[in-house]
Amino acid sequence: MTYKIYTLGCKVNEYESEVMKDVLENNGYVKSDNPDVCIINTCTVTNQSDVKSRKLIRSVRRKNPKALIIATGCMIQNKKDGLGDLDIDIALGNKDKSKIMEYINNYHGEKICKVYDIEDMDFEDMELNNFDLTRAYIKVQDGCDNYCAYCIIPYVRGHVRCKKLDVILHEAKNLIKNGHKEIVLTGIHTGNYHDGNKDFADLLEAMCKLDGLERLRISSVEVTELDNKVLDVIKNNKILTNHMHIPLQSGSDTILKSMNRKYDVKYFKDKIKKIREIRPKMSITTDVIVGFPGETDELFAETVKTIKEIGFTKIHVFPYSKREGTVAAAMSNQVDGNIKKERVRKLLELSKELEQKYMSNYINKNVSFIPETIKDGYLLGHTDNYLLIKSVGDKHLLGKTVKVKVICENYPYLIGKVLEKVNI
Repeated sequence: MTYKIYTLGCKVNEYESEVMKDVLENNGYVKSDNPDVCIINTCTVTNQSDVKSRKLIRSVRRKNPKALIIATGCMIQNKKDGLGDLDIDIALGNKDKSKIMEYINNYHGEKICKVYDIEDMDFEDMELNNFDLTRAYIKVQDGCDNYCAYCIIPYVRGHVRCKKLDVILHEAKNLIKNGHKEIVLTGIHTGNYHDGNKDFADLLEAMCKLDGLERLRISSVEVTELDNKVLDVIKNNKILTNHMHIPLQSGSDTILKSMNRKYDVKYFKDKIKKIREIRPKMSITTDVIVGFPGETDELFAETVKTIKEIGFTKIHVFPYSKREGTVAAAMSNQVDGNIKKERVRKLLELSKELEQKYMSNYINKNVSFIPETIKDGYLLGHTDNYLLIKSVGDKHLLGKTVKVKVICENYPYLIGKVLEKVNI
């Protein structure tokens, strides 16, 4: 039997797709472009995500008319009563992805739709057993209780719930044993991790003590969760990478308050200052939403000013998307779509400018990176501060720690030259 998995959305979705891939391959399935089973792991974070998810489901059905079509994830959870126009054989929400084989085996020609009440769910333990990626992800947490005014995620992912610390450490040890040098901790609200009296800082501290782990990366973390205890762990453990993704969402206090974010601009700036005091080389990337209801030209200008003052390495820019059921959807002062597009364009230009400025600091410098893939004779991979390196090399260096001298920039890459041989 053969399969193919399509993934839309966030790192959590990517992790869950890897788990489903793992389950299928452990049951004898082989990846193929002519699959017997197609799985679409959907996203619903914006209206466009819904459109993409539906379009992909229809496209997969057209290309694979005889295949078993499974759609799962956030769009299915959110639109469970509006799937009649889609030719899906099995529809799963945000639970039971690790039990995908049970649903396949129980399918006998009649459509299956299983969407649990997201408000009353325990954490679904998942663990990867196939080890074919250089960078390994561990999902440590699910759900969110922040209820930002624009966000649908709490309604499709449910309340915060977490994986047991000993289960995480067991999974991490297996990943390290099978050759992974870098582990990324991911979740919907990762920094809100807890297990009994253990918190996010305790999780980081325990991970940093694992033998054989060279890099520990946090996929994303809210600025309010970077308390002194967490900052102490970051300061004292060089295994934690020199890269953090900390969502800003807006650089205007007025908009932050309307968004129901839990900080103001001064709080954010002060926390970034503390991070850079303990880690001067830290690369800090962020998310920004433009065109939130009530965002005037003046308030957008405040965001641009804040971004420049903070000096992010890169900005992920999103136009505000009206999501029915959220507080912001009922706000009257919606921003025109063309204005949002123009603001996106301006911030993307600024992001590239900031990114190239940061990259220029490393020209003629020696850096270490872990090659993740090879293409046309070039190794491609990231440094610990998430610079993307491109260097001539061979496949035997994949997954190894390689030192290069940065020769020049060729955006989005820094071009490197291997300086030393690696034991292979």
